[in-house]
Amino acid sequence: MVAAPGKLRERRIWEELARIADPEIPAISLVELGVIGSVRVGDPIRIELLPTFVGCPAIDVMRREVAERIGALEPESGVEVEISFDPPWTSERITPEGRERLRLSGFAPPQIGPSIPDEAAGLDELAVLPLAECPYCGSRNTTLENPFGPTLCRAIYHCADCRQPFEQMKRI
Repeated sequence: MVAAPGKLRERRIWEELARIADPEIPAISLVELGVIGSVRVGDPIRIELLPTFVGCPAIDVMRREVAERIGALEPESGVEVEISFDPPWTSERITPEGRERLRLSGFAPPQIGPSIPDEAAGLDELAVLPLAECPYCGSRNTTLENPFGPTLCRAIYHCADCRQPFEQMKRI
């Protein structure tokens, strides 16, 4: 069975989107990060972008990169990149491959699951835990150094075993 032309175009667009690195963490693509909400093939092509949070400093960079790359792939169609917060992005959207890429690049991926353990009482509104698994050595002998990392979606930890500082993406 032959795929419909629209489906082939959509697949090509998703493949190209998967090649676009996150501007803040280049080890992970926008698709792996889960910030591509949807792709609608037509004239123009519409791509929904779900930023990690409202004040994300990378929104304009992501929007421009998506428009340029997909515009070059489909120059006759035109591209509209729509920023949307409905549905809101959550850390649950990060793909398993994206979580592994984060870990391999020295970031602790956000915790998976609906509940925050009791030891995080008082920190749950920050979506951070008092300890996190070290992406370098796997130890949980870690401490939260600062819940406010370089961006709103990350916190800074220190591993007592391998003595490495690392960031963890917050669970949102």
